[in-house]
Amino acid sequence: MNDHMDVLLQVENLAKHFPITKGVFRRQVGTVKAVDGISFEIKEQETLGLVGESGCGKSTAGRVILQLYPATSGSVVFKGVEMTHLSSEKLRLQRPKMQMIFQDPQDSLNPRMTVGDIIGEPMIEHEVYKGKERREKIEHLLKSVGLNPKYTNRYPHEFSGGQRQRIGIARALALNPDFIICDEPIAALDVSIQAQVVNLLEDLQEQLGLTYLFISHDLSMIRHIADRVAVMYLGVIVELASSPSLYGEPLHPYTQALLSAVPIHDPGLEQKRERIILKGDVPSPANPPSGCRFRTRCPIAGTQCAEQVPEWREKKQGHWVACHKA
Repeated sequence: MNDHMDVLLQVENLAKHFPITKGVFRRQVGTVKAVDGISFEIKEQETLGLVGESGCGKSTAGRVILQLYPATSGSVVFKGVEMTHLSSEKLRLQRPKMQMIFQDPQDSLNPRMTVGDIIGEPMIEHEVYKGKERREKIEHLLKSVGLNPKYTNRYPHEFSGGQRQRIGIARALALNPDFIICDEPIAALDVSIQAQVVNLLEDLQEQLGLTYLFISHDLSMIRHIADRVAVMYLGVIVELASSPSLYGEPLHPYTQALLSAVPIHDPGLEQKRERIILKGDVPSPANPPSGCRFRTRCPIAGTQCAEQVPEWREKKQGHWVACHKA
């Protein structure tokens, strides 16, 4: 990425805590710290990959950035506008610039609406493109995602999983956004279709100048699409670096363990390299460990790791890590 590019999105100490309630009066007895103080920035036309195990808070982070969930604390600054304190009316004015592609197109598309109605709904809601202009825009969007423009009167169940996800992408593009959060957009698709969808997203980014936050647990796919990668564990980001730096020289023990599970195409190297097997299960976000969150599963954890929260520091140019022993 070019250093001179402007920062489009800045996230500072963002947190989202969900209350745990009990009994008839729904008394709060605890808190699930789904996202617990994450910070990063995304430049214009950049793709930031957000990776981690299931349940680490990736999707929640994406929804809080778009204010689909209100933030517990922290700030989200998009194009110079602080999003977390906006009134519903002002937030609505920001909505067209920020969109989301959801994980499962089966669930995110209304089965009772035609494809034309699904893609046209944002235009009606925000009062842009009317009549013939709207129909032409819908047909153009279908064509741009590789679908026949004549499919506007068909329903989602008439399409394959990959085609449904293309419809979801067309809907996200309907209002000409600057920033799109891709929430595991290929997880529910066949492996043969995944590459097609990722290539489509890359082509659209080049044509339209889009910026992506690409959420996934597929490290090999993230390596292919992302300029920089943030690794998340139990609600916090533990490492953030450019894709070549993170995959070439991971500094955090968790990142090293994740990358050791990714197959290498060279059988000779695959045979020689050491797999890092993590012991135990991911702790509950309702009761995270003291100090470093990863210490209960870390092969090199010491007493300092239990007592002190590791400092978020830049170990080398653009390579950030939160680990006492990195």
